[in-house]
Amino acid sequence: MKAREIAVTLPHPALPGADWADCFEVTVSGLGLTAEIAARRAFEQMPKWAGGLMALRNLMVRPFGLQGDPDAAAAGAPRVGMFPIISNDPDEIVLGFDDRHLDFRIVVQTEALNHQQTSVRMMTLVKRHNRLGRVYLAVIMPFHKRIVASTLSRV
Repeated sequence: MKAREIAVTLPHPALPGADWADCFEVTVSGLGLTAEIAARRAFEQMPKWAGGLMALRNLMVRPFGLQGDPDAAAAGAPRVGMFPIISNDPDEIVLGFDDRHLDFRIVVQTEALNHQQTSVRMMTLVKRHNRLGRVYLAVIMPFHKRIVASTLSRV
């Protein structure tokens, strides 16, 4: 099950002001997979190497006053993994939060296909607020694509 990149059209209702986006899709066996279940499979048990990268990221952004603590960012809201839930429907869950440098959303969508399969799409939407947001996105991009591929492989 290899993730394939698919096109994203902006603006997107999950983050209308987004100026950057990507989306990856996999097809999995079985029907009845909701977006929340797919998101939980993807994010509840992150690989150790991704956890290490997130810990490093949190140390690096602290001097810039950016949110590094997922508990603080979620402010008690329900979460999937470290990401606060913004909206939740059976075929689409939106996760993410807003910060000084950028706002981001992760949109996980599921769609039942023929032959007992489900399509799972994971879209990342970003609205950069300033130069720090643009630099941050450029720095994390090589890691972002690997993390998305890894998370989709666990769905």
